[in-house]
Amino acid sequence: MRRILIVDDDSAVQVSLQLLLKQAGYEARCCDDPQQALQALAASQFDLVLQDMNFSLQTSGEEGLALLAAIRDAHPALPVLLMTAWGSISLAVKGMQAGAANFFTKPWDNAQLLELVRTTLAAVPRSGGDGAAGPSRAELDRQFDFANIIGEHPKLLRVLATIGQVAATRAPVLILGESGCGKELVADAIHRNSPRAAQAPVKINMGAITPSLFESEMFGHVKGAFTDARSDRRGHFATAHGSTLFLDEIGELQRPDQVKLLRVLQDQTFTPVGASRSEQADVRVVSATNRELAEMVASGDFREDLFYRLNLITIRLPALRERRSDIPLLVRHVAGTVAASYGLPPASVTPAAMDWLSAQQWPGNIRQLRQTLERTMLLAGRQQLDRSDFIAASAHEDGGSARLGVDGMTLDQVEKLMIAKAMEQHQGNISRVAAVLGLSRAALYRRLERHGLGGPGGVGEDE
Repeated sequence: MRRILIVDDDSAVQVSLQLLLKQAGYEARCCDDPQQALQALAASQFDLVLQDMNFSLQTSGEEGLALLAAIRDAHPALPVLLMTAWGSISLAVKGMQAGAANFFTKPWDNAQLLELVRTTLAAVPRSGGDGAAGPSRAELDRQFDFANIIGEHPKLLRVLATIGQVAATRAPVLILGESGCGKELVADAIHRNSPRAAQAPVKINMGAITPSLFESEMFGHVKGAFTDARSDRRGHFATAHGSTLFLDEIGELQRPDQVKLLRVLQDQTFTPVGASRSEQADVRVVSATNRELAEMVASGDFREDLFYRLNLITIRLPALRERRSDIPLLVRHVAGTVAASYGLPPASVTPAAMDWLSAQQWPGNIRQLRQTLERTMLLAGRQQLDRSDFIAASAHEDGGSARLGVDGMTLDQVEKLMIAKAMEQHQGNISRVAAVLGLSRAALYRRLERHGLGGPGGVGEDE
């Protein structure tokens, strides 16, 4: 029997939660304050904690955050669900950023809370409450397919363990994290390790769908439904039947369209525009955003009922600066993929350059790291990259501002810079430049002419 610890100074809340959980088959114990909670956790093993955010007349939530920090420190694998008043959702968001599994508000819906408890417990092993370290990367890779997710930092391993636990279910998953930290890769891993893996997932950028086309895009339409409907069209829900529907940038969805999406998620049926009968859709929904949906709910920008439909399981990805020990692994992986995509020879990074890369803040996370490596490899024109190469490439991009990335350049501009750098490094020796760039001499001549870098008569002689 799974054991749950309830931490709240309100006896009515304790009795209500304890009765609800016992009726659902859980063993529940209550504590009045943080000190009692920590003593109980030290004396016995629990599988889950439900804790309030305030234990005195103060309503700042600092006591709750301090208790959460103490639990995370002593029992890092033990999941914690925070409970808070509706007006204090911002506190719950801070708690989730500090490591809580999820939160629920008072008063709660019994069915929704039990489902949240069930899926939270399903996402951790039964031994999770003893504070022991979770499975290693090698152990996880033996059980699941996490291709293209690089790293072995404890924060990432917890994410991977959660993916492995929930992938086999049909529970909706909300992936939170900063831009560029790999939310789509996590969505892919959830699908790839699920019973739906045989069918391709359907991916939608919700911010790219205009409100006037939302219903047609999502649910399809029949011929003649509107002026340009010259034939029947299947929507994304119909296409994703039996598979996974990935709703990227869900925080950009306009409020009127949120109602339409909610209706479909509630009963898994939809009606194409202009149709007279509804259709069934067996769809597993995974959504992602770099915005705090809970705060958007509190401000009225996102529907509360849709939020709870989407975030039964919440996966919060750590920023790259939170797992710096993974940067060398990522650098080697990205350098290999960049070299392969451009036909370049393999590149290595000196220890000084690796130290410089590991010290950066990376506000754009893994996407920015890849852009930095890509740009430097193209501009440096050599196989061993030093710290000065990265600094020069970064400064070159924005007039000396040292801003990282390759955004703002076209592929032609990147190619021209790469060829010019190689020509300079090899003193115009066509054979050497062609070999370094992986081109034939004729192909290099064509590119030199196209970019205005000098034709056959304007370059150095071969040795």
